Parts: sequence; C-alpha cells; structure tokens
Amino acid sequence: MPRQKVTFDNAQGQQLAGLMETPAEGSVIRSYALFAHCFTCGKDIAAASRISRALTKHGIAVFRFDFTGLGNSDGDFGNTNFSSNVDDLLAATAMMERDFKAPQLLIGHSLGGAAILSAVDRMPSIKALATIGAPATADHVQHLFTGSQSELETNGKAEVNIGGRKFNVQKQLLDDLRAHADVEHIGHLRRPLMVFHSPIDNIVSIDEAARIYKAAKHPKSFISLDHADHMLSKAADAEFVAQTLASWADRYLDDAPLDSDEAVQLTMSENVPALVKTLEHGEVLVTEKDQKFLRGLYTEDHHVLSDEPVSFGGRNLGPSPYDLLLMALGSCTSMTIRMYANHKKIPLEDINVRLKHERIHTDDCADCEGQSGKIERITRDIELKGDLTEAQRKRLIEIADRCPVHRTLENDLVVRTREQPWE
Repeated sequence: MPRQKVTFDNAQGQQLAGLMETPAEGSVIRSYALFAHCFTCGKDIAAASRISRALTKHGIAVFRFDFTGLGNSDGDFGNTNFSSNVDDLLAATAMMERDFKAPQLLIGHSLGGAAILSAVDRMPSIKALATIGAPATADHVQHLFTGSQSELETNGKAEVNIGGRKFNVQKQLLDDLRAHADVEHIGHLRRPLMVFHSPIDNIVSIDEAARIYKAAKHPKSFISLDHADHMLSKAADAEFVAQTLASWADRYLDDAPLDSDEAVQLTMSENVPALVKTLEHGEVLVTEKDQKFLRGLYTEDHHVLSDEPVSFGGRNLGPSPYDLLLMALGSCTSMTIRMYANHKKIPLEDINVRLKHERIHTDDCADCEGQSGKIERITRDIELKGDLTEAQRKRLIEIADRCPVHRTLENDLVVRTREQPWE
C-alpha cells in the first residue's frame, strides 16, 4: 500500500515528520483525513497505523505525524504543551492543502481527540470529525503529573513517567492543560461528530465520552467499542472503528475529487473540438467547466484542467492559475538547462526546479533596491545532479536566466484584451 514520508515546518520553524497513507496504486483518492494521535505517542502506534490503512481501503488518504518533540520530529517535548499540539495540527492542515488536498475528515485518538475538538474551528475544510477514547478537555491529563506536581510547582520543571517512558516537562505544560478545562467550544463545532469510546477504557473513562456527547450539538453519534482497550491494541477493534467511521463519514464527504477518467470525461464533455481545430500554433483556449473555478485548458494537441483549492471554494481538480504560471517557468527553465548541457556535453544527470510565488514588502527584499511598497517575487531553486565542476554548475545556473519564459516575464510585457462575438 503506498506510503509517503512527509516533512513540514511548525509555527516555530521546526521540522515535523509525518506519513501519508494512500489507497492502493490505481485506486481513486476520494478525500483526505488528518489523524491526531495520543499524548506522548507517535504516528506509528498500532491504532493509528491500523485505522489509517483500513481507511485507505475506502478511498480515504490519511496523514498522521509526530507532534513537536516526539518520534522523528524536531523540538523538545519539554517545551511543548496542548496549545502547541493544536498549532501543529494547523500547520499539518496547511501543508496538506498546499502539497496534497485540504483534509475533510479529522480524527483524534485520546488527547489527540481533545486537540481536534479545540482546533477544528480554525480548519474550514473539515466536514466531519471523530474522537476515539478521547477526554472532553485537555485538563483531564493532569492526573499523569500527580506525583510530580509539587516539584513542577516549586522548580518549574520535573521528570515524569508516562506510560513507562520518562519525559522532562515544564510547569507551563501544566498551566496550559489547566487553561483548557471548559467544554463550551464543543457546542460550537458546527460539524457532524462521531464519538468512539470503550466502556472498559481504564485510561480515559467513558464519562469523558458522555461529556463530549452532551456538550456537542446534532448531528452527533456515539459508538461503544465493546471489549476494546484504550490503545485499540487488537487489530479487530481498529478495523471496526475504520469501517464504521468510513461508512458514517461517507455522507459528509461530498466534495470528493474526481478520478482521472471522470476528469477526462468532464474535460471533453463540452462541444469544444470545433473550437480546438481553429487554434493556431501558440494559441490556447480556456473554457468554463462549472460556474465557479473549474476550467478546461486546450492547445492544438493537449487538454488539462485548472481549478482553485477547496479552501478557496474550488474542487482542487487541477493546478491553480499561479501554479500553472510557476510550472511554465519551471519547465522552460529545466528544458533550457538541459539543451545547453547536452550541447556542451556537460555530464548533467538530472534537474529539479522548485518555484514559489509570493507578495512581499520591499523592505524584506535584498534584490529590490530603488523600489518601494509591495512587490511580487518568484523564488526559483535549482538542483543539479551529476559529476559537475563548480564552473559548470555556475554556468548552468546562469543559463537558467536565458529561459524564454523567464525573459518574457521580466520584459515589459503588454497584455491586450479584446471582446470577440460568441460563436
């Protein structure tokens, strides 16, 4: 089953490690989910792995990651707290929206469940959420520090034993947990909620599930995980959660992306062949596919889709206009470098070009002398693979600026707009 290691930065610029679990190769990804694991756990705990794998069988790709200071993620656990976990969830959501698709389903196990309940009001793409063995509020975890509370209050830090592992924590963690003791936010979720909990959970009492369910407004559902332990250590229990969750969430994940065959059918559904035949070399045709953002892009020989991300009101069925602009510059850059390397017989094995568009203030731009106010900047990073001399590398980077698209963008380009009669 396809897995992809993913890294991204949190709000403090520290790199967090995650894993994207996707359906089998050739299968359609209907939607994306974000999974938040339990306190001090990592992304690879059995419950998270099993539920993620089971959900992929239903066309749901699942991203899970190590919170700051845990697993393979950077940072010091002692400097984290519940609020930083919520911030990490928001950073993961932003990464998914940028690099994959915005998540529609949010899943939280144990304290991860409390975290998603607190974070979801800042996640507009989420259409449904589920908690598994979760406390209603973060302050529930205070009991883990009972033996060290006096030392934490006196010294501001202490070594605590949680689940057989030792962690250095600071008093700010305890203070932050105490600050999250109110269930009022659960009444403002404005999303369908599923609560999974075991009646014999000896880590988080089922009374916590009752607090969540009572505070939440409809639509809400509760599933009792008979005979399951807190960690869902039995594979059958994790499978049951995934099967039930997928069936329940199906009615809410209504903006699932089209698969490639459907996209092609949509692209060709309009009567455009006659118009395409009139295109001259160097011309393109852009048609509407819906009355929002989806567009068909045609040349004489090719057709693709363009769209906007879900968070902008689109369906994310194709690159955005700015994505296409960067792709045009990047592909032209790569082609230009390759042509020069081949001509000069430079042993260049491969090229990667990464581009980013941003609007910045000139005060933050070292290359913007003489300009003022806001400007637009494209950053182009080029990776060259091969046994190249420093002189060859320098020359290839110089050649990148000779890319025709680059020159067009930097020249005094004039765009002339004309109205044509509808045919």
